[in-house]
Amino acid sequence: MDRLRSLRTKLDDYLHKDNPVNDLLKKAEEKTKVDRVNLVLGAIVIFVVYLIFGYGTSFLASFVGFLYPAYRSIKALETEDKEDDKKWLTYWVVFAAVSVFEAFTDILFYWIPLYSLLKCCMFLFMMIPTEPNGSVLIYQRIIRPYFLKHEKKLDDAVKAASDLAGDFSQNGFIILFEVVAPVDVTSPGTRCLYPPDILA
Repeated sequence: MDRLRSLRTKLDDYLHKDNPVNDLLKKAEEKTKVDRVNLVLGAIVIFVVYLIFGYGTSFLASFVGFLYPAYRSIKALETEDKEDDKKWLTYWVVFAAVSVFEAFTDILFYWIPLYSLLKCCMFLFMMIPTEPNGSVLIYQRIIRPYFLKHEKKLDDAVKAASDLAGDFSQNGFIILFEVVAPVDVTSPGTRCLYPPDILA
């Protein structure tokens, strides 16, 4: 019980800090005559219930995983401190890995009860402002060891893809024009659609 009181006190202190969100909460508190802590807790309960029973909850969970970290990442880029850059870069590496993994397994996980709620909780765990947070733990225990073990193969695959992209950027216009708009430039009166440097 004391732990709950302590958490409530910390939340109350946080909700009285000077920022635009707390200014909105202050106005809502004045209009509704309901304490801002209770307003936030009520909003959390409604959000959780919606994640359990609502529609579009997978997108909503992903949106939660995107919104605050995107804001914090932009703020981090605007500071001289490199440590916060590293923290949020780690978050985005893990977020991308989770998103790619989910793209292949979503059809299975979708049927798990409370899947969207669990997904949202995982994203919150990944972004929680503690040291180390969830994204750092997932990176250090899963992604980094896998990367170090397969680094040479991954480097070779990235180089091959980069070379292929370079070849396509050099020859892509020729291929594109041959497929989309083949023109017999030798026919009299035919207007050539190719840029002059491609025909050279």
